[in-house]
Amino acid sequence: MTHHPLLVHTRAQLADALARLSSTKALVMTMGALHAGHLELVREARRLADHVIVTIFVNPTQFAPGEDYDAYPRTLDADMDALESVGADLVWAPAPQDVYPTPATVSIDPGPIARVLEGKTRPTHFSGVALVCSKVANLVRPDVALYGQKDAQQLAVLRTVFAQLDIPVRIHAVPIVRARDGVALSSRNQYLSDDERVRARALSRALLRGVAAAEAGADAARIVEACRAVIDEEGGIELDYIAVVDAGSFEILAGTDGVPVDGGGGAPTLLPDGSRDGRILIAARVGTTRLIDNMEAPLGAVSPTTGAGVASRVASQHTGEDA
Repeated sequence: MTHHPLLVHTRAQLADALARLSSTKALVMTMGALHAGHLELVREARRLADHVIVTIFVNPTQFAPGEDYDAYPRTLDADMDALESVGADLVWAPAPQDVYPTPATVSIDPGPIARVLEGKTRPTHFSGVALVCSKVANLVRPDVALYGQKDAQQLAVLRTVFAQLDIPVRIHAVPIVRARDGVALSSRNQYLSDDERVRARALSRALLRGVAAAEAGADAARIVEACRAVIDEEGGIELDYIAVVDAGSFEILAGTDGVPVDGGGGAPTLLPDGSRDGRILIAARVGTTRLIDNMEAPLGAVSPTTGAGVASRVASQHTGEDA
């Protein structure tokens, strides 16, 4: 069964459409060029609320000069077709002047969490993300907002910003969706040539190697080394960073050269067995395309059995991969 969502563009149209929705609302913010990962966010939103609002907006304030703002794919017709089958009720696809009626002279500094890793590579990025997400949350006033775990640092930034600005929205994280070859779905994957796509598989293989090391009891530094070995073996990949962070506080526990062992600010996350809930992050360029990926990993747990289990998943996940 399909349901064609209502498409609106202006603030006035959005306000009128929202006034017609009763009961609970879920918000899914996207920049369009929707793929299966975005659609999973919408499906999860449908399970959490009575009405689902999707935004499609390539936000200029999160792009620095020289980044791919102008080249970022804009596929509104295809996006609307994709949203028909997953339960979206309302789509807001504004022009920049609808989101920013006056020039954006106010900025939001998310603090130390936004100055490392992605924030070091893209110094203005998280300020722009925090600004647009705060503005849209205030306009839509959803009960819950859903964000993909693939952008793990963005998720941590928004949890911090929404909490400290008392924005009354519950943030819900949705797991990464991967292609059959293990590559995390991303709108930027379409930039990859066939050969580059093959090399891009090494990112998820590296993360799986790191998870196996973590479950076998390796410390954070050894986990980074295990991931780095896979990238080096593949070749043709320009590594930006590999880092291990505490999943709750986003404290950086270990990283490749140039990654500071600091950051965070929240409470550490402990698992029932007393180990620490960690996350391994990776960013790299394959050709001219910058990709990010991450996986969760328990830190401090010594379990050869589960480590072997992860090793077997590495082999099975990458058998019969698509090109």
